[in-house]
Amino acid sequence: MVNSFFSTNRYFDNKNYPHGFSRHGHFTIREAQLLERFGHAYNDLENGTRDPITDDEQKFILVCHGKLTPSNEHEKVWYKYIKHTRHPKRFHTLSGGKPQMEIVEDYTEIED
Repeated sequence: MVNSFFSTNRYFDNKNYPHGFSRHGHFTIREAQLLERFGHAYNDLENGTRDPITDDEQKFILVCHGKLTPSNEHEKVWYKYIKHTRHPKRFHTLSGGKPQMEIVEDYTEIED
């Protein structure tokens, strides 16, 4: 796996992780390092702008298209990244979902 996922540039996602992958809390230190080092290769392989060179990269593409489940660290970290950036975030509330408003009646006092 020496030449797999080779990239010369660091990968940063300033939109979703403006302070870096390791400072956000979603990724371990190792996962953050993998994303920074190989993120461009992961992204290019998934988008089809880069052709796979090794069997690992070919398998990675199958995982990206949902045909296989992630099994190695490259596949797992990219799957985790995609899950956090492309799927809507869940928001939980205790109010029951409907806005609760007090009914206020308008009235005027009549002075005698």
